[in-house]
Amino acid sequence: MHSILNKLGISEDNLGAFAGEWRGGGNVIEKISPVDGKVLARVHSASAEDYEWAVGRAHEAFLKWRVTPGPVRGETVRRLGNALREAKSDLATLVTLETGKIIAEGEGEVQEMIDICDFAVGQSRMLYGLTIQSERPSHRLMEQWHPLGVVAVISAFNFPVAVWSWNAALAAVCGDATVWKASEKTPLTAIAVTKIAERVCRQTGADPAIFTLLMGDRKTVGQRLAADRRIPLISATGSVQMGIHVAQTVHGRLGKTIMELGGNNALVVAPSADIEMATQSIFFGAVGTAGQRCTSTRRVILHESVADKVRKKLLAAYKTMPIGNPLDRKTLMGPLIDKNAVDMVQHSIQRLKDEGGEVLYGGDPLDGAEFPGGCYMKPCLAVAKPDLEIVQHETFGPLLYLMTYRDFDEALAIHNNVPQGLTSAIFTNDVREAEKFLSVAGSDCGIANVNTGTSGAEIGGAFGGEKETGGGRESGSDSWKSYMRRQTNTINFSTELPLAQGIQFGSDDAG
Repeated sequence: MHSILNKLGISEDNLGAFAGEWRGGGNVIEKISPVDGKVLARVHSASAEDYEWAVGRAHEAFLKWRVTPGPVRGETVRRLGNALREAKSDLATLVTLETGKIIAEGEGEVQEMIDICDFAVGQSRMLYGLTIQSERPSHRLMEQWHPLGVVAVISAFNFPVAVWSWNAALAAVCGDATVWKASEKTPLTAIAVTKIAERVCRQTGADPAIFTLLMGDRKTVGQRLAADRRIPLISATGSVQMGIHVAQTVHGRLGKTIMELGGNNALVVAPSADIEMATQSIFFGAVGTAGQRCTSTRRVILHESVADKVRKKLLAAYKTMPIGNPLDRKTLMGPLIDKNAVDMVQHSIQRLKDEGGEVLYGGDPLDGAEFPGGCYMKPCLAVAKPDLEIVQHETFGPLLYLMTYRDFDEALAIHNNVPQGLTSAIFTNDVREAEKFLSVAGSDCGIANVNTGTSGAEIGGAFGGEKETGGGRESGSDSWKSYMRRQTNTINFSTELPLAQGIQFGSDDAG
């Protein structure tokens, strides 16, 4: 473990503020691994003075970076992707040690960073505008995109590095600088990635402050970022409650936000579904990252004709699933992020029982010699009615609700009747059901899938949701536009001054 930390530039004591140099005058964060309860390292977080210095440096870096040609900016991101490739194994191990997600998922998260760097490099040559037909003779109407400014990225513990990369790689090729407030629960991966980015910037001649880091608490860093008029865009991932506070502050100063908040994702299993495929997708979606993904499957809506079969298959999978050390490749579920997360799931399970739901399997905390010092529990499989109050809330852990339906319209009504709207899925071989699920009368989520699960989105598509999920979009497609400002231009190359809409102003011999 220590050799991996050393290779990534992590020591016993680390500074948590970076903007071209490393500082850390704030409180000390002691990072305890959820795998075994041992201290990995300590981090000196940012002070209020560190904050002012870092944001000021990020703005200075932006002023130089914005006039750097897009393809040249892309070269820095290309090298960042290559540096991440070289560090993939070590960085994935650190992700696992810090979050508890199994090593295969840690490797997948680092691969997401590499993939979005590749995507962004191509995008650096495709920051396209438009030419528009003018109604006035000898006029050209066009639209172009300019760098926006300093972008703040507030990320959560469950994807400690991937979400930063979705934002930072695109923001960088768009000409922006980023200030990263990583989760206090995962400070070491943030420091390791920032050190990789720093090294790359020094190699290419870019100001390393384009990738600024501010580890710190909500008061010292988070609230200041939201209120800071030097930061035109905040991209925030986390709880709905957090998102509401950030949005109110940012929008109160007429800033922009990208919000990736709660998910209460459902998967519908229709009568014609491939049951094996559906069960595998439910299983991965529910227990992957110990149920701590915003895209985790939380509700399964089963047609009555297949409900018993799916239930039996899931029970068998849950009862035989290997739980334990996430560095062991045979393990399918590691620990939750901390003891509080385990307690939160226990509270939700008790609420479920109090409201009339039934636990079919699991939910028990795991400790003893087999799980020394860790934050482990058995995943919980339960039966619930869709109108239970607890079902309306996102429990960020391995708690899965099974419910049934009779006709397809009922399934859609159950599916959409929650406040959240991130991702959704249906397993069906009926083309009419599939098409309706994807139509305006179907899923009300930002992501809707057919014959694949709710988790595991590719970086090429825009990622985000609707309703209380926040409405933002990150990663692929045209999400890059969020990191730029749109400008409409009119060029008159005539010797006349005609007005739009044919307006005549003043006499012909005026002047």
